[in-house]
Amino acid sequence: MSRTPLDTVEHAAATPDVELPWAELGLKKDEYERVVEILGRRPTGAELAMYSVMWSEHCSYKSSKVHLRQFGEKAPESDALLVGIGENAGVVDVGQGYAVTFKVESHNHPSYVEPYQGAATGVGGIVRDIIAMGARPVAVVDPLRFGAADHPDTKRVLPGVVAGIGGYGNCLGLPNIGGEVVFDSCYQGNPLVNAGAIGVMRHEDIHLAKASGAGNKVILYGARTGGDGIGGASILASETFDDAKPSKRPAVQVGDPFQEKLLIECTLEAFAEKLVVGIQDLGAAGLSCATSELASNGSGGMRVTLDDVPLRDSTLSPEEILMSESQERMCAVVEPEKVDRFLEICDKWDVIATVIGEVTDGDRLEIFWHGGKIVDVDPRTVAHDGPVYERPYARPSWQDELQADDANKLPRPETSAELKDQVLKLVGSPNQASKQWITQQYDHFVQGNTVLAQPEDSGMIRIDEASGLGVAIATDGNGRYAKLDPYAGAQLALAEAYRNVATTGAKPLAVSDCLNFGSPEDPAVMWQFAEAVRGLADGCRQLGTPVTGGNVSLYNQTGEAAIHPTPVVAVLGVIDDVARRTPVAFREEGQLVYLLGDTREEFGGSAWSQVVHDHLGGLPPMVDLERERLLGEILISASRDGMIDAAHDLSDGGLVQAVVESALLGGKGVRLVVPDGLDAFTFLFSESAGRAIVAVPRSEEVRFTDMCGARGLPATRIGVVDGDTVEVQGEFALTLTELREAHEGTIPALLA
Repeated sequence: MSRTPLDTVEHAAATPDVELPWAELGLKKDEYERVVEILGRRPTGAELAMYSVMWSEHCSYKSSKVHLRQFGEKAPESDALLVGIGENAGVVDVGQGYAVTFKVESHNHPSYVEPYQGAATGVGGIVRDIIAMGARPVAVVDPLRFGAADHPDTKRVLPGVVAGIGGYGNCLGLPNIGGEVVFDSCYQGNPLVNAGAIGVMRHEDIHLAKASGAGNKVILYGARTGGDGIGGASILASETFDDAKPSKRPAVQVGDPFQEKLLIECTLEAFAEKLVVGIQDLGAAGLSCATSELASNGSGGMRVTLDDVPLRDSTLSPEEILMSESQERMCAVVEPEKVDRFLEICDKWDVIATVIGEVTDGDRLEIFWHGGKIVDVDPRTVAHDGPVYERPYARPSWQDELQADDANKLPRPETSAELKDQVLKLVGSPNQASKQWITQQYDHFVQGNTVLAQPEDSGMIRIDEASGLGVAIATDGNGRYAKLDPYAGAQLALAEAYRNVATTGAKPLAVSDCLNFGSPEDPAVMWQFAEAVRGLADGCRQLGTPVTGGNVSLYNQTGEAAIHPTPVVAVLGVIDDVARRTPVAFREEGQLVYLLGDTREEFGGSAWSQVVHDHLGGLPPMVDLERERLLGEILISASRDGMIDAAHDLSDGGLVQAVVESALLGGKGVRLVVPDGLDAFTFLFSESAGRAIVAVPRSEEVRFTDMCGARGLPATRIGVVDGDTVEVQGEFALTLTELREAHEGTIPALLA
């Protein structure tokens, strides 16, 4: 799209009537006019390229900013929060001088277009965000959503996505410790490929994305810049899929995990020698983002010579160089006297590094090409002062009808035989079945510090060998709940992730999120988004877990069909000694199984209603965040003090799903008794929140129940670990062999 090498700032000022392809680059007419107003002239082709990618929905959050402010306005007080929203990733204090950074982001549309590279570069991008904070990456997680499990296109997308995540993460030597896989026809054509990463550093090693110090050099290092991914994530993720628009099918970025591994080690060595003043990874919007964000966050301006950028393709125009989203690249700001040493380290790791500019004492970002100035902008106008839309939103007309279609009124099993059949059908359904076929393609234990990984309630990593200090992370989100009530659905996602972390014995500290929704131009979708953000902000304030950062992914729809609103919530927790963690598996016969929390008739959005009746309607389970907090405290205390040997949260599929998973993982059966006041169906399938099951050694029963009683948490003894069947007294018994065949055979059969 290059106008001509002579389209300099001077030329632009002298030729105001030259037509530029602003619409082709995704800008609206009024947005283009705003650019002209800011500059006081028409933009050059290079300036237009920068504004178009940086003002895209994916980069500027122009439709979501007004709602996301609540995460700051309602943020709870937190002694643990070291770096919050606005940087590449949030950072929290986990004790002993350690800090942990973590974040979740989306790579949805690229992963539908090219599943392997879309997913692989999603992992690469989130890992570079972690590096840019000064941390060594230690683990990744992958919350995934696909279309119907038996749809032909799922067989195209899912294996490619899984191979991309596994291939990139495994090559980096990063264990994949968590995430989830959900199937639903609403994601047909719009899979959600969310990727998260965790990094560890000392407090003093935190780095920020800012260019300060006039005369300091700007160094671009990593892979050469190519034509792949031009307008990729930045534009591809900023409009609804429409096959009629070829511009919506740009080249997806191509990843090289071995290059990224070199980049990690090179960067960490430079950090260790205190060579870096500021740093920014090159992800969406490429150099446009890195230069404008570094300059706008610093204390001066920046001058860049684009001719010095190492290229894979010498025919690239300056606009293409600025828009390219080629992977495995970073920008560092380095003091002049330290440049030689920085370049030596890059050479040692076989990483290409080039000085492309310097920090100035002005306030402008100036970029030169072939001797001419092609960019002269206030960097804030590019990076931070983009459009802010207060999109109209309204509760959809169909919401009342959806909620009135009460799942609690669906036909229930009338005999013990029907109950047994529905249990088998549930545990063998695609969403509740074992995901081992997928997760076995990931390396969970590389680096030797993984202590919990899939299918545990949360992944857990040891970060200090001497003390056993560790961190846990869980990602959760239920689009069916959010479709029924987006406010409650977001809080249920938060509550489940919080509960999953606490179940393993870790104390929840902070939140990252990935908010996946349809088109913001649809008032119904914007209402869902506004309600979900409000729910999450209110929930985080109540639980004391600040949102440290995250990602918004909009336009997840094809034509008029939007995905279910899917807020994915990641909760990070800390545990003083990973040796005291609590696993999911039942391990010892004779242990007593207790149900913690209250069980109600709550089937709206439930797995049972989906699997047995293909139904979505009613209200989701009630949210009680104070109960979640209390349950978490009990689980953490019981884990720390050795009162429980196993624990599993109750969520999708209810109690029977949790019991079956714990039994199969441990290879131990369980005999259950339906408590007084509950019928067997509600006992097994209800999805009431704020609940968990625990296995208590007989020697600890009195101490455990006394603690629950003193704190006011309902604790009901429902069974004992015993034998090789899951038996519900007076109803049915299923052997572990029968359950294993149903649970583990589904996904391989579907994807064979």
